[in-house]
Amino acid sequence: MGDATPQFLTVGSGAARREIAVIRQEGRTPGLFWLSGFKSDMTGTKAAALAERAASTGQAVTRMDYSGHGQSGGRFEEGTISRWLEEARAVFDTDAPGERILVGSSMGGWLALLLTLAHVAEVGLERSRIRGLVLIAPATDFTEELMWRQRFDDTIREEILRTGRYARPSAYGDGPYVITRELIEDGRRHLLLGRALQLGCPVSILQGRRDPDVPWTHALRLVESLPQDDVRLTLVPDGDHRLSRPQDISLLLDLIAGISS
Repeated sequence: MGDATPQFLTVGSGAARREIAVIRQEGRTPGLFWLSGFKSDMTGTKAAALAERAASTGQAVTRMDYSGHGQSGGRFEEGTISRWLEEARAVFDTDAPGERILVGSSMGGWLALLLTLAHVAEVGLERSRIRGLVLIAPATDFTEELMWRQRFDDTIREEILRTGRYARPSAYGDGPYVITRELIEDGRRHLLLGRALQLGCPVSILQGRRDPDVPWTHALRLVESLPQDDVRLTLVPDGDHRLSRPQDISLLLDLIAGISS
């Protein structure tokens, strides 16, 4: 695949068929596998910086857009954690060969965890080709913990249950986006916090203390759920959720280099 022109991978069949946009840069391993956040895509600031650094160091990198995001097909409102995880697994298996470091931002952090657990369950810890995880403000269990329980009041919850949807205002200037009942209920099938997990690889977490969307204490809960893995948490005192400033990206690239070496 070209460095900037996406190719498309078909995932699903029938009414569930969708075309997933993938950009794959060839290079040395361990390669990188980028997983974007909710309503984000693979051309954002962090993803572009990751691809640029990989190109300069000769490291392989694969990026993708989930269905309903960026250049992929499908409708955002039809998206669920199960659907986006299925797509991530398909791209990982097809377009991310060899050892990989998963780099997940926000929702992409949750998907990186789920992808790793599924991969380890399939091949075993010793045969896993996931070399490590770098997670940026990981929004683990966000549909339940950060939306349903903490941010949605009784009126919003009732609207979702009654109508199947809620148009949530966005703080990032891209207009309201729809949260569906299916997204919330499906998310409950993938909850991770509060139980012991084992990924079999090092995990680096980059988290802003001033993150209004994913509180830094949420990252601590993830650390507590990984008692058997090497986990390092880097807190940025004045960091927000996006962590896209030059100094934030520099920290991110350093964390990736630390696992890549």
